[in-house]
Amino acid sequence: KSPLISLCSKEIKGLFSAGQINGTSGYEEAAAQGIIAGINAALWLKNKEPLILSRTEAYIGVLIDDLVTKGTNEPYRLMTSRAEYRLLLRQDNADLRLTEKGYRVGLVSPERYAAFTQKRELIALEIARLHKTFVPVNPKVNAILRDAGSTGLQQNVSMAALLKRPEIKYHHLKKISDSSFVLPPEVEEEAAIEIKYQGYIEKQKAQVTRQEKLESRLIPKEFNYQKVKGLSAEAKEKLAEVKPHSIGQAGRISGVSPADIAILLVSLEQFNRTSLDLDKETITKKVRV
Repeated sequence: KSPLISLCSKEIKGLFSAGQINGTSGYEEAAAQGIIAGINAALWLKNKEPLILSRTEAYIGVLIDDLVTKGTNEPYRLMTSRAEYRLLLRQDNADLRLTEKGYRVGLVSPERYAAFTQKRELIALEIARLHKTFVPVNPKVNAILRDAGSTGLQQNVSMAALLKRPEIKYHHLKKISDSSFVLPPEVEEEAAIEIKYQGYIEKQKAQVTRQEKLESRLIPKEFNYQKVKGLSAEAKEKLAEVKPHSIGQAGRISGVSPADIAILLVSLEQFNRTSLDLDKETITKKVRV
C-alpha cells in the first residue's frame, strides 16, 4: 500500500519509506523520496508537523503526490510532463521556492539563508527598477535596438517593456543605460525571466492560487467516508484507502468525481461544525464543574 503524503506508513507509525517499496525505479526518484522521508522521520521524533511539498512547489511534490494519490502499477519515473505547473518549477528558481522551507527544518545554514535573502531582495529591486526606468527616444537607443534585430522606439518605454521583446536580452539594456551598477548573473537572469514571461507566469500563479484554496481545506484523520451520504461506492473505497490530507488531494484520486468532491465539501463543513459544537459543549461542562 502507498504511504501517507509525508511518506509515513499508514499501518506502522514512525516508519518512513522511500524508493522501490513505494513503486519507483531510478536513483533520482529514490533520492528525492529519501530526503523527504529522512526529514519527516526526524520531525516525527521531535513531535513536529511533517514537511509537505506540494505539486506547485517542487517536482519532489509532484512525485510523492502521484505515488500516494494515484498509485502505480509499474515502476514510476518522474518526467516534467507530469507537472501541471512546470513554468513555475524551473531550475533557475529552485532556491527561491525551497530555501525558506529548508531553513525552517534546519537544513540550510544561517550563512546560506542570509545570502539567499539578499539575492531575493536584489531580484525584487531589479524588477522594480526595470519597470520604473524609462528609455527615451534617441538615435543611440534606436541603433542598439536595430542591431539587436528589433524596431526603434516611437515613444518613451520602460526597460521592462523593452525586455519583453523576444529579441532583446539583458545585455542590450546595459548598453542602453550605460549603467556601471553590476549585479550577480543569477540575479540578472531571474529578473529577466520574471519580466519576459510575466503574463504566462501570472496566469499560472492564478491557477496555483485556486488550487491552494482546495489544498488548504484539510480533511481530519478521523473523518469517516463510509458515513457520507451520496458518495459513490468507488469514491468511498478510494478515499478510505488513500486517506487524503486535503480536498485538493482528494480531487486527484482516480475514481473520485467532481460530484463526489462537492458532496465531500458539504459533509466536511457539517463535520467541522459538529466538532466545534462538541468542543464548546466540553468547555462549558468543564467551566460548570
